[in-house]
Amino acid sequence: MSLIFRMIYIFILSLFRERLVVGNFSNQLSLRVLPNDLDINFHMNNGRYLTICDLNRVDLFIRSGLMKAMFKRGWMPVIAEHTMTYKKPLNLFEHFEVSMQVTHWDEKYFYMTHAFRKADRTVAEGTSKGCIYARGAGVIAPADALAAVDEDNSK
Repeated sequence: MSLIFRMIYIFILSLFRERLVVGNFSNQLSLRVLPNDLDINFHMNNGRYLTICDLNRVDLFIRSGLMKAMFKRGWMPVIAEHTMTYKKPLNLFEHFEVSMQVTHWDEKYFYMTHAFRKADRTVAEGTSKGCIYARGAGVIAPADALAAVDEDNSK
């Protein structure tokens, strides 16, 4: 499955999943390693883990209402830093779950943890920090982004 098809799949899936309450930012996706996820060693490419983390964020944005608030205001999400630790490989067609949690935020960034698991064993984990950016205005404070979601949800 091409990445665009996986993105469309996640987008549609997210529309039908349970809504997330603002402030309870954690989610989980259940996926399989596909042929286009493989590297020359025939296991999931290290860069693909980062892409899967992006898909997890898209799910969270949609389910929390943040995507709607960003589109409405012309904001865009940006990852400023991401680290991954790889413990075990994920092989072709293996089922895995990836979870993400926004652990906290400050005046500029949201901080997130990511965990990839197969059969209740962590195979990779990472952290990222990201922000919401508006052209011409710069970084939007997380508190302002969350207030925008509350404002849109109250209408």
